[in-house]
Amino acid sequence: MFEPKVKNGQMDRLMKAILLLDNEETAYRFFEDLCTIPELKSISQRLEVAWLLRKKETYQKIEEVTGASSATISRVNRALSYGADGYNRVLDAMEAAEEERAERP
Repeated sequence: MFEPKVKNGQMDRLMKAILLLDNEETAYRFFEDLCTIPELKSISQRLEVAWLLRKKETYQKIEEVTGASSATISRVNRALSYGADGYNRVLDAMEAAEEERAERP
């Protein structure tokens, strides 16, 4: 069983709140209130880096596309390979949703 490194009551409440977000607008509203714009940009950049790493893009291409530093790309790559499997689970779900949308007439 997975045991989070940052688990506590506050983090539990945050995770439960995120799970209650039912659409993109509600998610935008919540995260714009919760995080600063630079924090949101940093988080979204890391997710894009993970997405591109899974697509086997080079570090150079990822730097060009996202503006991420090689240190950030390396950190995300390390998390993809040796982390808590969070990126992989989310990316798998995103890819499945993308495939499902593509199959619809």
